[in-house]
Amino acid sequence: MPDITEDVLVDARELMCPMPVMAATKAMRKMEVGQIMKVMATDRGALSDIPAWAESTGNELLAHEESGGDLIFFIQKSDDD
Repeated sequence: MPDITEDVLVDARELMCPMPVMAATKAMRKMEVGQIMKVMATDRGALSDIPAWAESTGNELLAHEESGGDLIFFIQKSDDD
């Protein structure tokens, strides 16, 4: 995993689909272009939902990993939506 420092943390652990994506969307609206969001989730659906959401919103999925049951995603805000 690359050494990435997030500007915003979205802790969506224990939330079920579609709540992790909704929480990420809400947080992303408040971010500046270029800032990085870290999303933590436990719902296995996030493995497909978060990358698909990042692509559909034009934001960049920088990295993702699994750690002790947590799914961790780093997304960089690409433009102001």
